[in-house]
Amino acid sequence: MASALWNGVVLAESDDTVIVEGNHYFPPGSIKMEYFRQSDSHTSCPWKGTASYYDLVVDGRVNPGAAWFYPEPKPAARQIRDYVAFWRGVSVQA
Repeated sequence: MASALWNGVVLAESDDTVIVEGNHYFPPGSIKMEYFRQSDSHTSCPWKGTASYYDLVVDGRVNPGAAWFYPEPKPAARQIRDYVAFWRGVSVQA
């Protein structure tokens, strides 16, 4: 089982992650949304499409833009639609 941890809290756990470019993408149902806050940030990937971001908020600490997802990925990345990946100090253990 893969898990994503930050600031001593498990943010997501799943046996069904999808690995793309070395990142574990967690299914939407495995995310503990109480720690996620929608961000206005977006980036573009030539083959995956436009990524949207979440800020993580745990015990009053904020990790801006530390999680991302593709709400409308390009066809080549359709398997990760709405799946969430992490960076910026989030530990992903598989």
